[in-house]
Order: sequence, then C-alpha cells, then structure tokens
Amino acid sequence: MQITYHIAQHDGGWAYRLGDVWSEPFPTHDSALAAAKQAAAKQQVGGQDAEIDYQSSDGRWHRESVEGGDRPEVEVEDK
Repeated sequence: MQITYHIAQHDGGWAYRLGDVWSEPFPTHDSALAAAKQAAAKQQVGGQDAEIDYQSSDGRWHRESVEGGDRPEVEVEDK
C-alpha cells in the first residue's frame, strides 16, 4: 500500500494532509514539512500483530487481523 502526505497552505499557516485529513497548522512551510517527514517515519515502525475493528463508509463494521510488520510505503509530496 502507498500513502502520500501533501504539504500545502491551510487554515492560516502550513499543514500536511493525508487524504482528506489535515494536520494542525504550522507557522512555516519548513515546520510543516518536518512534521510530515516525522509522521511518515512513524508509519515505518512495526508493531505487534493485532485484531482491528473499523467502520466502512457504508456504515458496516469489519474485523481484520493485521500483521505488525505490514507497513505502507510512505511519501511526502511538497509541490
């Protein structure tokens, strides 16, 4: 799986976005970029296997087993 953090002006400052979700605003572009790189690095840290429950957009609940070492490919896009 591939995920991309995007850097852009947002809410009176700079922020990073994943999908439709924005981070808190940062006062500078460089601070938002650094925060996005830190978030991307955390995505690479493995954990323990787990059972997760989540609700899909159609309102149904699902349960899945996930492997702690199954990490996405992460990119930070700064355009």
